[in-house]
Parts: sequence; structure tokens; C-alpha cells
Amino acid sequence: MSTLTSGVDELVGLARRAEELGYSSIFLPDHLAGDQWSPISALGAIASATSSIKLGALVFCNDYRHPLILAQELATLQELSHGRIEFGLGAGWMKSDYEQGGIAFDSAGIRIARLEESLTILAELFDSRVSNFSGKFYQLNDAKLQPLSTYGKPALIVGGGGRKMLELAARSAGIVGINVNLASGALGPDLVAEVGPAAFARRVGWVRDVAGAHMDDIELQCLTFVAKVSPEARSWVAEMAPAFGLEGSAALDIPIVLAGTVAEVCATLESRRREYGFSYWVIHQSELEEFAPVVAELQGR
Repeated sequence: MSTLTSGVDELVGLARRAEELGYSSIFLPDHLAGDQWSPISALGAIASATSSIKLGALVFCNDYRHPLILAQELATLQELSHGRIEFGLGAGWMKSDYEQGGIAFDSAGIRIARLEESLTILAELFDSRVSNFSGKFYQLNDAKLQPLSTYGKPALIVGGGGRKMLELAARSAGIVGINVNLASGALGPDLVAEVGPAAFARRVGWVRDVAGAHMDDIELQCLTFVAKVSPEARSWVAEMAPAFGLEGSAALDIPIVLAGTVAEVCATLESRRREYGFSYWVIHQSELEEFAPVVAELQGR
């Protein structure tokens, strides 16, 4: 579950409620603009207030932190949470964040190449506790990871909508997010083509091609756009679809749309697991209570 909330009591209460309802994870965003918590400190508060739910950011922006600094923060959070960290790491995409921070918004290719170096450094630090990495963007000299977490390295999530990002994710991460490619930056025919079943099947195919035999070790994650659970949900989605350039019935087949009764949504999730391999679904804070009966129904399945 991804979340955005305003007060520390509300934040902690939300995390405890998500844990009580059986959600597996709670994520915070990582942007410089907007009404949100700085994720690292906020995750520390959540860790101290919960006992079983996993926690992390979806996703940390690589360009905001040096990988050695991020590794230290993650190792600390892993210890504070008793091994419950699942951290997403991305190349960065929100241009307004870069403008606000005075950070150069390089081309996607450069940002992805820099992310790849960071992922190599993080793997070295968590696997061997030391890195002497020398690359185009980062140079580390006998850098050591402190503190040493007794709970092992945190789970890594890398996702994307484009081929280059998804191939990197398949090589690097245990959890791969299959996302929409919003390179067009606007709603329209290009976006419609990006959200359809064929586009998602193609993205999963890229991951499978690179992962090969390692695919059995990867969990596929999908971030939803709509997760609406009610008897009227399917008709509501169909009525809204034309505003996004879609036919009503076609919207219900979009992988990032979950709509229907509890039984219908459960059937959809099981169908999409068979078709795409998705087993890790992310919903939004506003859907926490509404989606909870689905979580309860699918426990252990």
C-alpha cells in the first residue's frame, strides 16, 4: 500500500491499521515537492510503531542521495525494523523535483546508467560490507557499510515501463515493478496504448527474457491506477473510461484497474497472476478500508 498523510499520529495510526488489516507492506513516496514526509525519518517512526508489516519507499530517487549514504540509511532502517525493509530505487522522473532542488535533469539514458552504478554499489556494500567501485558517476575508496544490520540486506524493488529500466530491474532486483511508461507526459492515444493488456504482456516478456532461469526468484509487482471494490465499481469504471479515451468495457481489462465486488476482484487478481505473473499489488491510501476484504479473502492463496 502506498500512502501520503499529514500528521505523525495519523501516519503511525495508518501503518498500524494497515498491519491490522493484513496488508503486507506500506510505502512512502520520495519527492521534494508536495505534502509528504521525508521518507527515511518517517519510516523510522513507522518501524518503531509496528511489528510485522514491511515498509519502504516506492521509490527512492537515486539522484537525491549518494549510494553509500543511502546504504547506511537502509542498513539502519533494516535494524530498527527488525528486517522489514523493502526499498524501491528509481532513476528519477519528476522534473519539478529536479528544478526545485537545482539538480541537473539529465537524459533518461544517463539517469538509468547512474542508477545502474548505484545498484552495483549497494549490492557490493550489502553483500561484502565494502566497496571500491570506480565508475563514470561514482568512485568509492574502501567504503564500508556501517552500521552492520543483523537482519541481512533489505529487499530491493526496481520497476519501470520502458525496456531499458525493466531489463535493469530483471538483472538487479528480487521484486520487479511492471509500470506504465509515461514518457509522453500527457493523456491521449499514446497513453491508451501503454496501459493495455498487450503492453503489459510485452513488459513482462522483457523481464522474462533477461531473467531466464532466475525468473522463479523474482516477484512481479503492479501499481494500480484504480482499485475500487463495490457492487457498482465495474459500471463506475465503464462510465469513466471515455474521459481517458477508452471504451467502457475495455477499461476493465487494463491490468492497473481492479474493479468489482470482492469475489470479482479476487477472480481478476487470480486471472492476472496466471496471465502476467503478478503477485504483488500496490493500492493507495484512500482505498485501504475498501480493499481490505479482498486482502482478507486472499490470505494464504
